[in-house]
Amino acid sequence: MSENLKALNLDELENATGGEIVNTGSSQNAVVRSGPGKGFPQIGSLKNGTRVVTTGESVDNFDDGRTWYEISSPLYGWIAGSLIGY
Repeated sequence: MSENLKALNLDELENATGGEIVNTGSSQNAVVRSGPGKGFPQIGSLKNGTRVVTTGESVDNFDDGRTWYEISSPLYGWIAGSLIGY
């Protein structure tokens, strides 16, 4: 490896590549909600494979048993943690 090149850690890689990837496991879109839970209104949806930027905020919702992540791009809202992956 050249002295001018640097290996990126995971956080740096996510920032360089635009964040996390929506992974629904199918051709269905991922629902984005106005708050961290299924009880909050749907404000949009994202196609499988879309890159999202998380704010670092996550909430465990005991009503629906999911962890929800706040996203700031490509739209602001909350997405279930099970829909974010590689």
